[in-house]
Amino acid sequence: MTEPRGVALLGATGSIGASTLTVMGRHPDRFRVRSLAAGRKAAELDALAARWDPDYVVLAAPSDSGFAPAWEGEWKYGEEGLVAAAADPAVPIVVNALVGFVGLSSTLAALGAGKKLALANKESLVAGGELVLEALKAGGGELIPVDSEHSAILQCLGGRPTSEIHRITLTASGGPFREWPAERFDSIRPEDALAHPTWSMGHKISVDSATLANKALEVIEAHLLFGLDYDLIDVVVHPASIVHSLVEFRDGSTVSQLGHPTMEVPILYALSAPERLENTFRSFDPAETGRLEFERLRHEDFPMFDIGISAGREGGTSPAVYNAANEIAVHAFLEGRITFPGIPALVERVLGEMGTSPVESLEHLMSVDGEARARARAAVGTPAAAGGETSD
Repeated sequence: MTEPRGVALLGATGSIGASTLTVMGRHPDRFRVRSLAAGRKAAELDALAARWDPDYVVLAAPSDSGFAPAWEGEWKYGEEGLVAAAADPAVPIVVNALVGFVGLSSTLAALGAGKKLALANKESLVAGGELVLEALKAGGGELIPVDSEHSAILQCLGGRPTSEIHRITLTASGGPFREWPAERFDSIRPEDALAHPTWSMGHKISVDSATLANKALEVIEAHLLFGLDYDLIDVVVHPASIVHSLVEFRDGSTVSQLGHPTMEVPILYALSAPERLENTFRSFDPAETGRLEFERLRHEDFPMFDIGISAGREGGTSPAVYNAANEIAVHAFLEGRITFPGIPALVERVLGEMGTSPVESLEHLMSVDGEARARARAAVGTPAAAGGETSD
């Protein structure tokens, strides 16, 4: 019997982190938690350490003063700690479930060290782009997407070359405002945006789903993961969130992946692929599900989608600027500093001010990210210490 494979879980206190630990807990003979990392949630990380007994934990940001950990194991801190966990020689699998640009350094470290990277931190791929793909090629590791849509595409392909694809279609739930008239958008409150109809997610991704920024990020991600031109990537609204993606091949066949809306399935696949392990999640019953409905996107009412696709097509530093400005805009919205329609207005303003340029290095990209955040903060009067830099 082989030893369980070690896993570094970055973003352990978030929703993806919780689901990953649930999945791993069902397969203790296959996976072992070697390290846990979180952003600022020191007490929650402390409790997880006591439960899972990792080799060490990492707290990315300073904890509240007076925090005294109960778990007596090794604590590491800051970005250096995150990078060390991602590149740990004792860990063959890294799950990057951090939220936002803060996850990029860990993604590059894991891929550069030849790890199997289960990537839920889509922002690092969107912002890092070619840097991430270069690290993947240089390190010789493996990049498995955790997003349900991209996991579905990977499974639908079944090892077939992407040259056989005619197009792929990502599905979107439409978010909580799918049926709201645009005239009501000024009255949207943060609690409205966080009430996702089908998925249980963290605050940032819930707002991104409500604006459709999340779907734009996923289109850019699909472009990079599968090497497909943007013209070959479609999106449709599918409120039930049962069909996760569709792949149409050049012979006219269309293959889709279906299942109940849970992140446990793509997480398990990312950890175990190409093997398929037993899962205790309830089986999919087509008769119980009933009708599957699809709708067109309301592009004019949800401009964050088209703004993001334009940034992706432009390439260079534009996706990083879009991501950075969006992180600040979402934070400002959740704090009541801007309205819901103010999110795309702010992002479009920062993109227009900064333009684009080729990505020269990680340091260059970090500089661009910082400038975009500074411009976005200045536009809404957000304190420099607030918004966008933290993660679960």
